[in-house]
Amino acid sequence: MQVNMMIKQILGRLPRVKPSKTEATAGPGGDPLTSSGATVNPAKMVPTQGNLGLFKGPLDNGYSDMLSSVLAPSLLANHVPLVPCTVAENYLSFYYEPLPLFRDVPSSARSNLFIRKLHLCTVVFDFTDSTKFVKEKDIKRQTLHELADFISSSNVSFSDVMVEEITKMVAANIFRSLPPSLHENPVMETLDLDEDEPAMEPAWSHLQIVYEFFLRFIMSTEMDPKIGKRHIDHFFVLKLLDLFDSEDSREREYLKSILHRIYGKFMVHRPFIRKAINNIFYRFIFETERHNGILELLEILGSIVNGFALPLKEEHKLFLVRALIPLHKPKCLSVYHRQLSYCITMFVEKDLKLADTVIRGLLKYWPVTNSHKELLFLNELEEILEATQPAEFQRCMVPLFRQIGRCLNSPHFQVAERALFFWNNDHIVSLATQNRSVVLPIIYHALEKNTRGHWNQAVHSLTLNARKMFLEMDQELFQECKRRFEEEEEKAKLAQERRELTWQRLEAVASQSMSSQTVMVQN
Repeated sequence: MQVNMMIKQILGRLPRVKPSKTEATAGPGGDPLTSSGATVNPAKMVPTQGNLGLFKGPLDNGYSDMLSSVLAPSLLANHVPLVPCTVAENYLSFYYEPLPLFRDVPSSARSNLFIRKLHLCTVVFDFTDSTKFVKEKDIKRQTLHELADFISSSNVSFSDVMVEEITKMVAANIFRSLPPSLHENPVMETLDLDEDEPAMEPAWSHLQIVYEFFLRFIMSTEMDPKIGKRHIDHFFVLKLLDLFDSEDSREREYLKSILHRIYGKFMVHRPFIRKAINNIFYRFIFETERHNGILELLEILGSIVNGFALPLKEEHKLFLVRALIPLHKPKCLSVYHRQLSYCITMFVEKDLKLADTVIRGLLKYWPVTNSHKELLFLNELEEILEATQPAEFQRCMVPLFRQIGRCLNSPHFQVAERALFFWNNDHIVSLATQNRSVVLPIIYHALEKNTRGHWNQAVHSLTLNARKMFLEMDQELFQECKRRFEEEEEKAKLAQERRELTWQRLEAVASQSMSSQTVMVQN
């Protein structure tokens, strides 16, 4: 008890520190509150006159350098404190002023001015209200144009500090949370959103210049990859990949160009980029089936696959089997099918032994009720068969022509017509001719069925042409197939007659049983 009393007396003699205004009005998590009680992000601060002392927090993370180069030096010299932007928007308008042009300063000062301009462009404005900060937005837009032109027109040697500030400025502007898509709203799933215009980024007038500036920076021969890879790291690449889900196609085009250049310039990042794209594909295929940037990512991969060295690594073959082939599964295949087909065809051309794997993969995901997807599959299948060699063709020809036979008998005339067009391809005809003893018996039934009763006249004519071709190819085999077909048809007819006779007998027995039960009840 005496010890506790002594401690209390000692603590009571210590001077009490009066809490600051910021601390007294702290919100949840320690964030300061505005006069209206709203929580404020302490990273968005501007100077104002008031009590002495500087705000502790964001300044320790590099913001003090930004403020010292952008805002009035007299304020920082007098230790003017910082307050939330929402409270002091007028102060931002007063202190956000343009910096001198590069041509107006000596060459020795341009690097420092370049960094100061980058700091100025780190401020992000809200474009949902076009009436706010009109002058400041225009200043930032002009400054971004100056930075982009300076990189293109000058032989700038980018130091480590400059590269760091460039990535900070770019990250501050483009890395953001994307608005939720209408397709993610379960209430909107019942509506037809295919005709709706995609959401356009309201801040595109600034974002476009930031993307153009960063693209020119990545393409610059003066940028040393050894320095760049320290700041354009794995985290930066992942944030770039997240932006591919943007609904704005203009933004996705810039992202495609930038990521492609990063892949080409930073060899150390290549395995990571491929793995990260794989993960996006896996989530799209097996979880969401919703992503806006699959087309652009496949365009990048088409160039990457084209540059793969031979022989192909096992990692690349697994990527084909686990990611590219399953991309045929989603309903929205038509959006990116051309790019996907190009990637798969490139794999087959680089390693001819993969043709069997690809064809069997297509057969695995072959659509049953979607005729439009069936047409896409047939188009891709023809491209793959053109690159297929006889040895690989023989491994998959039985399941392949069973599926083609089903397509020949499709009630959708475009599917049947597209399957019959295979016989206009010389390479496919050559493969079928070499293996006609296997191919013709499989599809003869489908050809004969179309000849006797397909409703579409064009399909009927094409079937007759294909039938004539096989007849001229091997008349003896054709007659043998015809004989077998007629035998099977006769057997099927006899089986049907026996089945009908059996049902007649069952009906007779049932009627006799019912009549006998009726007599017993009457008695």
